[in-house]
This record gives sequence, structure tokens and C-alpha cells, in this order.
Amino acid sequence: KLRGSFAVLRVLWLLSVFGTVLPLDGGMLFPRESSSREVKELNGLWDFRADGSPNRNEGFEKAWYKRRLAETGPVIEMPVPASYNDITQDPTLRDFIGWVWYEREVFVPARWISDEGTRVILRVGSAHYYSIVWVNGEKVTEHEGGHLPFEAEISSLIRRDPTKPCRITIAVNNTLTLETLPPGTIQYMNDRTRYPDGFFVQNIYFDFFNYAGIHRPVLLYTTPKVYVDDIIVETNFMDDTGLVRYKVSVQGAATATLKVTLMDKDGHCVASSNTPSGVLKVVDVKLWWPYLMHENPGYLYSMEVRQHTSTYEDVYTLPVGIRTVNVTKTQFLVNNKPFYFHGVNKHEDSDIRGKGLDWALIVKDFNLIKWLGANSFRTSHYPYAEEILQMCDRHGIVVIDECPGVGIKDIRSFGNSSLSHHLVVMDELVRRDKNHPSVVMWSVANEPASEMTLIKHTKALDHTRPVTYITDSNYARDKGAPFVDVVCVNSYFSWYHDPGHLEVIPIQLNAQFENWYGKYKKPIIQSEYGADALPGLHMDPPMMFTEEYQNALLQSYHDVFDQKRKQYVIGELIWNFADFMTAQAIHRVVGNKKGIFTRQRQPKAAAFILRKRYWRLANETGRLPPWTKYPCSL
Repeated sequence: KLRGSFAVLRVLWLLSVFGTVLPLDGGMLFPRESSSREVKELNGLWDFRADGSPNRNEGFEKAWYKRRLAETGPVIEMPVPASYNDITQDPTLRDFIGWVWYEREVFVPARWISDEGTRVILRVGSAHYYSIVWVNGEKVTEHEGGHLPFEAEISSLIRRDPTKPCRITIAVNNTLTLETLPPGTIQYMNDRTRYPDGFFVQNIYFDFFNYAGIHRPVLLYTTPKVYVDDIIVETNFMDDTGLVRYKVSVQGAATATLKVTLMDKDGHCVASSNTPSGVLKVVDVKLWWPYLMHENPGYLYSMEVRQHTSTYEDVYTLPVGIRTVNVTKTQFLVNNKPFYFHGVNKHEDSDIRGKGLDWALIVKDFNLIKWLGANSFRTSHYPYAEEILQMCDRHGIVVIDECPGVGIKDIRSFGNSSLSHHLVVMDELVRRDKNHPSVVMWSVANEPASEMTLIKHTKALDHTRPVTYITDSNYARDKGAPFVDVVCVNSYFSWYHDPGHLEVIPIQLNAQFENWYGKYKKPIIQSEYGADALPGLHMDPPMMFTEEYQNALLQSYHDVFDQKRKQYVIGELIWNFADFMTAQAIHRVVGNKKGIFTRQRQPKAAAFILRKRYWRLANETGRLPPWTKYPCSL
């Protein structure tokens, strides 16, 4: 983490979304199969080639997309989804900056081609950071920014010559500039007595490795020509009656007949409607509760939206969790009950795959989160895969959903161009994740130098979930904090400040909380704290980088948390869940070692300290079934 960093999160509970205008065209519903929709995964091995030319532009100058990639020069096999950096033994590819090219030929099912009433859409779950897509040599879309999906309809292209396979070419560029999210700079080294010709480096202002490539699944999916384009839900309840306000958008026809059916987990209809917007009332509602806060966490209904015209029918089913979120001066409320965040910060990061979607890793992480007794995490420092949020919905894990606004430190990153891109990214994030019951806050940025700008971001974010605004401590104290509902603080006492002096933690942490709350009377989350520990390194008395020091630091923080959580502290998120890779630097030994688990997901001693604490907190604040009670072995 950046030295001496603090953060402030803005949380606005917005009561209605139905006057909101989304500036981007169309919805971004997650592709789901139904009686009217099919999905074809294109994951696996793709042909791959990095453009190593001095200007990284040979692929465009010679139009590699117009023919098979293997005909333009040597290619290698590259797995999708995965970061390309750690796949080979080539250090130049590990640290490559510039354009890389992916290609795959696929056969589209004949019925998709022959049926003119079927739309075929190509969807990329995410690629870092700028992407251009061609189908059979014709450009179909481009997208700026990583971590979020983009797509294009390709129906007409694949029908021009149905006897040929569909050749998909994707060029991806990981270069970061002062106007990208996250930002960065390219620095050319022109001293030929020290550097070779054309030598440059990518400077970044964040503490994780700049993994690149196609990180999430690539899909082909179908819809009818008249189709459900978007669904927006907002939930509430009164006594035992749940309220689901919804709005359905249909594309392809001026009018369509709709049937909206809300079903419980057993498939029984609990409410229905025939209008494109309205309120569904659910008698004897089962609320969506966080993990360890209720004996039946993560309860999801299914909203089936069925539209039909005289020619086309489309069916889409959306999981719906009925719950509310509110904030008082001292509490964060879920379903009008106090919720205490005892959770983690995470990274999408693992050996070999980098940031590539890995189902085995996702399931392992969720098992560790639940073993730990954690009930929440922040998607530091970018949006995580949709599949991960769906797991959170099902398991009741609460999420602070963060955009890639990390490392915004240069004044040139606060101009109109940067702001416009930031707003587009936030709209894409909200458009994608607006219906997840697990998402309780949006995070606009992490630790930016916000004293350089004004609070402008929240104007366009009028959506169903609370909005989170993060800013720098100086700005927050002077301008930002009066407008926020929750103050979130990142601090590293006895690590980046007064390293080695554990005795200062009680004084400095207590003063931090008292200063913030005394001035603004807002509830506080300790959104980051921690210390590096090399697994297996021991020393007593504790010294920095040993497991004993990490334990002692955590316990000192916890003692203060216990004093303040009965007053106005509403959460604690450890930095970090697991060790993760960073750029090579003299202060990092093969990555950041602040994890309570190793990068291979093995526990350090701190994991058991945290597990004991989190289960104790869960038993004090939740309503748990007998089999999840505080384990006697702890």
C-alpha cells in the first residue's frame, strides 16, 4: 500500500433509480441460457503474438487482422482466460508493454446462421486495457479500460459466408497513460551510455503487478431479434411483505407483451405482473441476509422475464435478493439490523494465471473466506469478475465494489478527459453490477490525490446501490468528509509509520478514530491495515517481516477496534487476504507479503488470529445455526 495513505468513502442511499438515464447504449445482462438463448464458450487455447516492433504498431501497419495470425509471423498457444505474463519462460513477455494479438477460429452452429431471427453476440468478459475486435477481418468493436465486459452483435458478418469458420481477432494493449484507469506514464530512456535504443519503462502508481491479456471468458451467445435488453430492480420490505420494484427494457420492437414472474427457491410463483415496470409484493418474504448474520444467508428469488411478439419470444431469468441498506451516524444497517464488516481486501491474483478467471481458485477462496468467518470484502482495486459477485450473492458475502481508480496521483489525471473516462467506467460498472444484492457500496477510487479536484463524480451515479466516494485525507478533512456518510480509513501504523514500534498503535489508532468521528460524527470502517510477513520467518521479540510481528500488529489494532466498535466503528478489512504479485522493487520480495494466506492459499499464523476473532464477532452480532457456532477448537 502507498505510504501514509488514508481514504474516505462516500455512501449515498438513493431511494429510486427509475428517473435515471444510463448514458451507454443498451443493458449488460450476464449471458444466461434459457429456452430462447444459447451460450457458446470460446475459452481454451488461442493463437497469440506480441507485437515486438519498436513502435508496437506493426500489426496495424501490416493489417494482421485481415488474414490468419499465423500467416503474419510466428505465433504461440495462449490460454484464455489468463494473463499472458507468466505463461512462458520469456522475461520480455512477462514485462511486455504494448499490443498483443489473439486469434481463434470457431464454427458457429448452423441453426444460428440459418435463422435470420437470431442475434449472435460476441462478448469479452474483460481484457487489459484497450481492446479492438475483428471478425473475419472486419472491425466490430473497441473498448477502453480493463476489468469490465464489452460485446458486439456479429450476426450479419457470420452470415455472409456460412461455409467458413468465424475468425475472431482481438488486439489488446496494456499501456497506461495519465488518462487511463488506472493511470500510468511511459518513460523513454534516451541516454545511450546506459540504455539500449528504444528502451522505455511503464511507470505505475499502484502496488500490484500490471497483468495483461484476456482475463475473463470470451463467449458467443444468442437472443431473438426482439429481446430483453436490461432489467433494473430495487428492493424493500414492510413487515413481512417484500417489495421488488422493477423496470424491463425490450429492444427490437416498439411494443411487446411481457410476463414477469418472481419465484422462490423451490420454483413456486410468489408474485407476477404483465407490465414493463411496477412493484411486485412478496408475502412472507425471505430476506437476503449476509453470511453469519442469519441462519439462512444469501436467499435468492428468481425473476423470470418473458416477452413475446407475434414472431419472437425471449426468456431471461435474473436472481433477486430482497434486502435494504441504510446508514446512521453510528451504524451500517442491512435489513434495519446493525451490520459489522469483518472481512478482507482481496486481489484477483494467482500463480501462472495472473488475473485470469480460475474457478478452482474462486471456490477455494470462498471456502477460506467462510472458514475465516469473514462476511465481506472490497474488490480492491478494480471490478472483479461477474462470476465472483454471483458467488457472493449466493453465499451472502457483502461486497464494496471498486472501480479501477487506483494510483491517481498526478494533476494531469484530473482533467476533463480523465473525468469523462472515469464517469464512463463508473457507468459501465453500475450497469453491470446494479442488481447484485451482495453489492452494498460503490467505490469511486482508492487513495487518489483528491485535493487536486472537486467532488464531481457522484452526479451521474444515480442508481440502486449506495455510492462510495474515496478521497485523500487532506482533501477529506478540508472539503470531502462533510458530504460523506461513512468514513473509511487506510492506515499502516508501525509499518509505513514508525516501523517496528508496535507500542504506538494504541495511541495513534485511537487518535485517528477520535479525530475523524469527533469532527464529522460519521461511522468509520478501517478499510485497510496490516503488515508484511514472510511465511516461516520467526523471531521473538517480534521483528518486522516475521509472522510474530504480523500477529502482534493485528492484535494491537484489534484491541482498539473492540473499544470503538461499540461506539461508531462499523468494520475492519484486513490488508490482505493473500500475498500477491507486484512489480519488481527493492521493498518487495517477489510480491506483497501482507496476506494472511500465502499466494498458494496456505495460512500464516495471522490467519488463525483473524479466524478466532471473526468467529467471535459473528457470534456476538449474528444469529447463527448451531452447526456454525464459534468452533470449540478455537
